[in-house]
Amino acid sequence: MANLLTRIKDTVMADLHEALDKKEKKNPIALLNQYLRECERETEKVRNLLERQYTLKEEFTREYEQAKNLADKRKRQAEVATQAGEEELYQFAAQEQMQYEERASRLKDLLNQAVQQMGDLERKYEEMKHKLKDMHIRRMELMGRENITRANHQMDKVLDQNNDKTFTRFQEIESYLDRLEHQVKSSYHRSTIDARIAQLEKELEKKPVL
Repeated sequence: MANLLTRIKDTVMADLHEALDKKEKKNPIALLNQYLRECERETEKVRNLLERQYTLKEEFTREYEQAKNLADKRKRQAEVATQAGEEELYQFAAQEQMQYEERASRLKDLLNQAVQQMGDLERKYEEMKHKLKDMHIRRMELMGRENITRANHQMDKVLDQNNDKTFTRFQEIESYLDRLEHQVKSSYHRSTIDARIAQLEKELEKKPVL
C-alpha cells in the first residue's frame, strides 16, 4: 500500500513539474511574476520576524537589567543585614540575590541567543532583498527581450512578401497612392492649362483686329 501511494505521489509530482515546465516555456514572464510574488511574501514574513526579534531583544535586555539591578540590590542588603547581625534578614536577602542572579544569567544567555538570531535574520533578510532586486531586474530584461521579439515578429509579418494577404494589401495601397498622385498631377496640369488659355484669350481680345 505504501509503495502504491509513493508511486501515485511521484506520478502526480512528475505531472506537476511537467505542467510547470510547459508554463515556463509558454510564458516565462508570468511564471517569474508568480515567483516574485511568492518571494515578496516570504521576504515580508522575514521582515515581520525580524521586527519581532528586535522587540524580543529589547524585552530580554530590559528583563536582564532589572534582574541584575535587583541582584545587586539584594547583595547590598545582605551585607547590611550581616553587619547589623540580622541573620534572618540576611538569609532572605541572600536567597533573593541568588534567585535574581540565576535569572539574570539565564536572561543574559537568552539575550545573546536573541542577538545572534537577529543577526542571522538580518543577513537572510538582506540576501532576500538582493534576490528580489535581481529578480526584478531579470524580469525587466525578459520584458525587454519579449518586446523586441514581438516587435520584430510583427514587422516581419507585415514586411514578409510571402504573406500573400499582407503583400496584396500593400499592393492595393501603393496602387491607390499612384492613382491619387496621377489625379493630383492631372488636376494640376488641367488647372494650369485652363489658366494659361484664359490668359491668352484675354490677351487676344485686347489686340486690335487688322
